[in-house]
Amino acid sequence: MINNEVRVASHYRITGGQPLHGEVTLSGAKNAVTKMVIASMLTSDPCTLRNVPILGDLELTMKMCEGIGAFVQLNREDHTLSIQTQKIDDFHISSTVGGLNRLCVMTVGPLLHRCGEAVMPLPGGDRIGPRPINFHLQGLQQMGAKIVEHAGYYHCSAPEGLHGATISLPFPSVMATENLLITATLARGVTIIENAATEPEIMDLVKLLQKMGAIVDFKVGRRLVIEGVKTLHGASHTLLSDRNEAVSLATAAYLTRGNVYLRHAQQEPLLAFLNTLLKMGLRFEIDDEGIRFIGDSKNPPAISLETDVHPGFMTDWQQPFTILLTQSEGMSVIHETIYEDRFGYTSALVKMGAQIGLYPKCLGEVPCRFREKQFMHSCVVSGPTPLVGTRLDIPDIRAGCSYILAALCAEGTSEVYGIEHIERGYEHLDEKLRQLGARIEKIVAE
Repeated sequence: MINNEVRVASHYRITGGQPLHGEVTLSGAKNAVTKMVIASMLTSDPCTLRNVPILGDLELTMKMCEGIGAFVQLNREDHTLSIQTQKIDDFHISSTVGGLNRLCVMTVGPLLHRCGEAVMPLPGGDRIGPRPINFHLQGLQQMGAKIVEHAGYYHCSAPEGLHGATISLPFPSVMATENLLITATLARGVTIIENAATEPEIMDLVKLLQKMGAIVDFKVGRRLVIEGVKTLHGASHTLLSDRNEAVSLATAAYLTRGNVYLRHAQQEPLLAFLNTLLKMGLRFEIDDEGIRFIGDSKNPPAISLETDVHPGFMTDWQQPFTILLTQSEGMSVIHETIYEDRFGYTSALVKMGAQIGLYPKCLGEVPCRFREKQFMHSCVVSGPTPLVGTRLDIPDIRAGCSYILAALCAEGTSEVYGIEHIERGYEHLDEKLRQLGARIEKIVAE
């Protein structure tokens, strides 16, 4: 007998129109925790991380480190992670784990310092346009690494050890800055990273490294100066809160005309976002413990918005903010200057009723790498437009969150698939939304 039953994938069923009210506590920063776990491998001593978000990306990083030889303990109740890599058992990164995202390239520096060799698969990642690792590889080569690509793997070695270098990044790449920063802490001599990224998560990584004994100095003009030391030791560190989660939940409050208090939301990492809210006349209140975001009955005005490297408006905030602009009065313009292909998610919003046009021209003033190229990196949104519930298939983490926000303010019910992307980057987002009163149900595949 043939079973013709179709197996339904896990998904969220969301009924829109419910104002969000109440309080939730933000998780630790997703974009910081994985890099700190890898940085711990610079020492054979134990390290402890607190305020750790329980995420799919963290699970992948833990498996990757355990494969190398790390002993990892994660207390899910109090969000504390202990890790110690007394010795390196294997300098090969498995393709079953390392090939799923780009984090494997971050292990090269610690592995070269600890055992002189590293083999890693060509990395994967979110589908938001090419994100090559050439900045990483070129910087590592300047520091003395020899890198050969063969049969889908990078074979790296440092027969004479790694040394300091002056590395000028063509673009202030966050992950390349983090990688070279981690590697430089134990390299002989002084490393200077010019045109370095300065995101809050990088500052938090520097705090951990300094606790471990690293010497890192920020100079004017995006220059990072790292004096290599002979050894690093163990340390404990509490992560900063996740600013992407803060922006997503704050935007949900405005979209649903709710009132939401985000405990542990921090003003400094959110300055550019909060300034944009002020320009739109949207209300928020800041105290020592968090920030309250207050929606009201009127639609906000349209604005022009450009993403930029920190301290500018973060590219990860662009997708959720686009949903807010579909409910704004007038014509808004968004100029994406960080990634060339981050508007692919808007086709689903058009299906829901949004009026969105994409253009290859630079519709803004921020110097843009994509000028005179044919990438659709500018977006025009006309609003307000009612959104209607539909089926949505998530292509990546940020687009997935924007789909959930669209469903929360849409008329009717939406079914959102591909939720593994959300669970990679957000800790229990559906549970937090339910806590605020959202009608969101997780349908688990049998």
